[in-house]
Amino acid sequence: MMGKIIPILLAVIGLALGGGAGYFLRPPPEEKLAENPCGEVPPAPTESHGEEVPPGEPTVEYVKLNNQFVVPIVESGSVTALIILSLNLEVTIGSTEKVYAVEPKLRDLFLQVLFDHANAGGFRGTFTETSNMDDLRVALLEAARQSLGESVKAVLISDIVRQDNK
Repeated sequence: MMGKIIPILLAVIGLALGGGAGYFLRPPPEEKLAENPCGEVPPAPTESHGEEVPPGEPTVEYVKLNNQFVVPIVESGSVTALIILSLNLEVTIGSTEKVYAVEPKLRDLFLQVLFDHANAGGFRGTFTETSNMDDLRVALLEAARQSLGESVKAVLISDIVRQDNK
């Protein structure tokens, strides 16, 4: 009889100790107001119109455009290669929804810039050369600002690949 009681007693004691440890080691509840390490409550946010940003706060956000861009390289009337790019936009805080709202128009403008760049020979040879890529970024930024204005700070080329047809 005693041999059956000892394992049950050990299980109950283990459960009690585990529950007690979990109770005492749980994380503290989250506070509704953020406090700094000194215990002071930060002042309530005031309305700003872009003049000042608190130190350490980001002033931009990044928006990844949903699909890649595919640009054909045409030579002598036939497609000899494809350029595949992924683009991101650096925009002011709060502009993400605006970017997605005009994305079809933005993609059209970007494709026109990319096609013009390809037709001018921008994707031939060492197409990733710094000056060549800078020219492309400037042209893409100008196109983005046609739709989004000054809220666009930069166009970032996150991926670029050239696939030659053999």
